[in-house]
Amino acid sequence: MSTRTFDSPVFVKDGNSLIQEIACLEDALEFLYDWPQKRRGPIHATALRACQKAFETDYPLSAARSAFVGFAKSYRILEDIGAVMPWAQASTAPSGGMRT
Repeated sequence: MSTRTFDSPVFVKDGNSLIQEIACLEDALEFLYDWPQKRRGPIHATALRACQKAFETDYPLSAARSAFVGFAKSYRILEDIGAVMPWAQASTAPSGGMRT
């Protein structure tokens, strides 16, 4: 296991409304580097600096993760995976076949 792996992953929506798991510092950096230039601002810059600092020094990984979560919240892309996804719920409806 990498020492740069987050205690718990962060889930974010990407530009295509797909949910992406950010499990480590490298994932966070890649996501931040790929963030559209025209949508960047001071919150993005702060998260990027925190992640870069954690990558290059002994800056706490938890602080970099918190900065990334703050970025995701501010851009409304943070996903709560704790809620059960609709396709993961048990169905009470019959599952095909003929009705009796």
